[in-house]
Amino acid sequence: MLLIKNGQLMDPATGLCGLVDVLVDGEKIARIGMCGSLDDMATESMLMSEGGMESENGAGNEEGDALITIDAAGCIVAPGLVDGHVHFRDPGFTYKEDIETGAKTAARGGFTSVVMMGNTEPHMDNTDTIKDVLDRGSRTGLNIYVCGNVTKQMAGKELVDTDALVRAGAVLFTDDGKPIVDEGLMEKACNEAARLGKVISLHEENPSFITDNGVNAGEVAQKLGLVGSPREAEISMVQRDIEIARRTGASITVQHISAAESVELIRNAQKEGVKVHAEATPHHFTLTENALLKYGSLAKMNPPLRLESDRLAIIEGIKDGTIEMIATDHAPHARQEKAKDLKSAPSGITGLETSLALGIRELVNKGYVSLMDLLKAMTVNPAEIYGLDAGKIKEGGFADLVIFNPAEEWNFVQSQSKSSNTPFLGERLPGKVLYTICKGKVIYKS
Repeated sequence: MLLIKNGQLMDPATGLCGLVDVLVDGEKIARIGMCGSLDDMATESMLMSEGGMESENGAGNEEGDALITIDAAGCIVAPGLVDGHVHFRDPGFTYKEDIETGAKTAARGGFTSVVMMGNTEPHMDNTDTIKDVLDRGSRTGLNIYVCGNVTKQMAGKELVDTDALVRAGAVLFTDDGKPIVDEGLMEKACNEAARLGKVISLHEENPSFITDNGVNAGEVAQKLGLVGSPREAEISMVQRDIEIARRTGASITVQHISAAESVELIRNAQKEGVKVHAEATPHHFTLTENALLKYGSLAKMNPPLRLESDRLAIIEGIKDGTIEMIATDHAPHARQEKAKDLKSAPSGITGLETSLALGIRELVNKGYVSLMDLLKAMTVNPAEIYGLDAGKIKEGGFADLVIFNPAEEWNFVQSQSKSSNTPFLGERLPGKVLYTICKGKVIYKS
């Protein structure tokens, strides 16, 4: 049993905000009450449990027969964060990350629920891989969900058996890392997704436009001796897929949005009732293409960092709700891979440990959004869009919680991940995560 005292509860699903105590019994939230109101209830519950006793130091024993008390004074108690877009590289590329290290990295960042992408080996285009990942994920202490691929081998030629993948546990469909270039196949996939009530999450970069991926086509690319990836690569596919979603009634997500024009296309489509969602990464609302000059390959990602005007447009999209989700696109790579020259190095950075901090620093502390709105984009919104049982705080619901101090700074000097390909390593950041609790168990403590 766990008693969280004196915390500032913030639940974006209900808008509830206030000082409360939270009593957790097993995996569930037993009661939410005024500060000091649950002490007797907690004690009585423990006495009713055989062998129950309250520990003096607030730490339970291995059998879990103690009342663990956490004093959350000065801290936010929020739903465990939800990330609809992570790469744990498992199976197939576990030298970069695996399910266990990915889960530990997520927990440190305050996440209790994540959706793994399917560019693994084997791909998540078959039921055996999906079932295996879900089984191993269930033993990490984190809520790990998986996608199903849209096409077999992510080759963009033949649709997967969508019904079978959903039965196996896929919560959405995506070929993330590769766009679905064939328009006819994309329309067929949208019809299937609409029939099943699932979202297709899309990597929107048309390769026919791109000479050098991971770098914005512009002045910085020219300085680096590269051609780069023009914004039209994203805009053209966003425009096409909005129209397909309009025709089919499918629900789609534009992943890791990078261009101002894409934000406006989605904004207008949403006003017209098209079921199009958008996610933004912390690196796209924090950095611009100039970061490549400072960080080199650590600032290389697909789609690339673009201009200051794009960064501000993304922030405006988050502010007005056009962009409903903040997702990390956590993409670990080994040190030797990122050490290659900029043209050869792989794209992507890690992000689970810094997502909340960057949201606080870049969005909340600079006055663009409230902390409640930031949490909404990192909890209930992705959970509701993808149909996950997560992102809320309620009596009788799972005790998936994060306790953090938005004002407390911390030094990001060592990652829980197998990889450390991030430009933010070494920075002092706000928003220290103190506890991450998943289904009533403390899975991270600072």
